[in-house]
Amino acid sequence: MSSSQPQSSDFKKISGTPIGFFECSKCGERLPPTSPQTICPKDGGSLWVRYDFGPVRARVKPAQIAARPRNLWRYRELLPDADPVTLGEGFTPMLRSSRRPNVWVKDEGANPTGSFKARGLCMAVTMARHYGLTKLGIPSAGNAAGALAAYAAAAGMEAHIFMPKDVPEANLVECTAYGADVQLVDGLIGDCARMLGERKQAEGWFDVSSLKEPFRVEGKKTMGLEVAEQLGWRLPDAIFYPTGGGVGLIGMWKAFEELEELGWIPKGTRKPKMIAVQAAGCAPIPKAFAEGKPVSEAWKDAHTFASGLRVPKAYADYIILDIVRRSGGMAIAVTDEEMLSSMLDWARAEGIFLCPEGAAATCAHDKLLESGFLNTSDEVVIFNTGTGLKYTDVIAKAMGITRSTNGNKPAERRIGGIIGPY
Repeated sequence: MSSSQPQSSDFKKISGTPIGFFECSKCGERLPPTSPQTICPKDGGSLWVRYDFGPVRARVKPAQIAARPRNLWRYRELLPDADPVTLGEGFTPMLRSSRRPNVWVKDEGANPTGSFKARGLCMAVTMARHYGLTKLGIPSAGNAAGALAAYAAAAGMEAHIFMPKDVPEANLVECTAYGADVQLVDGLIGDCARMLGERKQAEGWFDVSSLKEPFRVEGKKTMGLEVAEQLGWRLPDAIFYPTGGGVGLIGMWKAFEELEELGWIPKGTRKPKMIAVQAAGCAPIPKAFAEGKPVSEAWKDAHTFASGLRVPKAYADYIILDIVRRSGGMAIAVTDEEMLSSMLDWARAEGIFLCPEGAAATCAHDKLLESGFLNTSDEVVIFNTGTGLKYTDVIAKAMGITRSTNGNKPAERRIGGIIGPY
C-alpha cells in the first residue's frame, strides 16, 4: 500500500488529544465535552474546542510528523481523540506559480469529493459518530452537502441535505449517489438553513451547519497546519481565502495560535495577513470591513456564479472580521467577470483549473498587488477551495459554451467489441 494511504494501524499508533472543554467565542462560557454541543446556550456564540496541550508539547515535535501518512490525521495530537471516519482527506498539494514570484496555490480540489469541505465534514462526522449520533442535517451551497453525504455514507449515518435548486449539477448528483436525503430549495443558503431549523428537532437531526457545531473548524484548521509544514514550519506573509461561511479562515487562525502554544513555531511569530475574498454580488464581509463594523448585514439579492460565495450573512461573521483586522488583512470583493477572466488565465497559462471561488482569490491577489497593499516579495498562499471540474455546467454557461446539434440530439454511439471508426 502507498505511504500516502492510511491503514487502520496508523491511527492506533497516533492517539488524539482529549477535549478539555468547549469555550464560547463571545462570552467565554465553558461547556463540558461529555455530550455533543451546537452553540452557546447563553448568547448563541460559536464554540471553540479547547485542549490541554501540555502532554503533546512534551512528547511530539514537528520532525516526527514528517514520517506519517500524508493525510489530515498526521496531526492527530492537535485533533480530538476519536476513531476517524476517513476517506484519505488532507495534505493537498502546494503548487508554485510559474509566473508570479512567491505565490503558492493550495489546491483543495485534491480532497475527497473534490473540495476543502471534506476536511470539516470528515471531522464533524467523526465526532458525531463518537457521540453516538445517527442523523445529520445541513444547509449547503453545494460542496459541503457532497462532503457530508460521502462521510455519512462511510460512517453508516443518515444525511439530510437542503440545497438551493440551482446548485452545480455535480453537487446534486453526488449527494444522490451517496444515498443522502436531498431537498432542493427555491432560495439561498439562508432559506435552506431556515427549513432545516424548522424540521431538525422533530426529525431528530443534529445540525452540522457552519459554526453551529464546533468540529468543522477542527477539520479546517488542518489547512493552516499543512501550510506551515509545507513551508518548513513557518508562515507566509498573506493568505487569500474565498470566504462564504468562513470556517477555514477561522480554523487556520486557530491552528496558528495552537502551533505557537505548542512551540512548533516561535512565540511571537508574525501571523499572515488574512484576506477574506467575496463576490461583488454578495459581499457582506467587505462592506462591513470597509465601514468598520464588527458584524455584517445580510446581503440583499445575493447573486454570483461562485455558489460557495453566495452566503448573504455568515453565522460567525464577527469572528471573521476580528481575525481579518487583527492580522492586518483585508476583505475584498471581485466581480463574476473578473473571476472568469482569472480562471481562464490560470488554466491557459499554468494548467490549473480553478473553481470560481478559487479564481476569486487569484483575482483578489492581482488587485491587491496593483493597489500596493502587497508586494511581489511577499510570500502568499492562495486557496483554490475545489476543483473546477465540479462546476463544469456553471463555467460552461459563464463561458457561453454550447454544443451545436442543429436542433437534433447527437447521434447515438454504439461502441462494442473492436474499437474503430464510428
